Amino acid sequence: MKLQPDKPTVQTINGYGPGWIAVDAERFSTSLVLGSRGERRVWDCSRYDDLGAVHFAALAELRPELVLFGSGARLRFPRPEWLQALVALGIGLETMDTAAACRTYNILAGEGRHVVAALLLETP
Repeated sequence: MKLQPDKPTVQTINGYGPGWIAVDAERFSTSLVLGSRGERRVWDCSRYDDLGAVHFAALAELRPELVLFGSGARLRFPRPEWLQALVALGIGLETMDTAAACRTYNILAGEGRHVVAALLLETP
């Protein structure tokens, strides 16, 4: 009988709160792109109003099965014109608040799915 917990083979989100996300115990205070194949980079936006098609085109270049868009503290959907690059490649997008996107990323990445989370951390 195995008594110790499984060690995840993908990077996971260990915690989150207002203005921060912890990935594998490293704390980030900026918007973040996190992928189940090891992608981890700052997402160059600090407000929903900063977003545009270029932000989502960069996600399409990673060629995931699915993009999880964490829209900040509240649910806001991306504008259709921002999603053209994802649609052209047949990449799915799910929108939820950032806290829900963090939880969903861990589940899907743990299942072995090729998922990318684009997590908006808004600064006041």
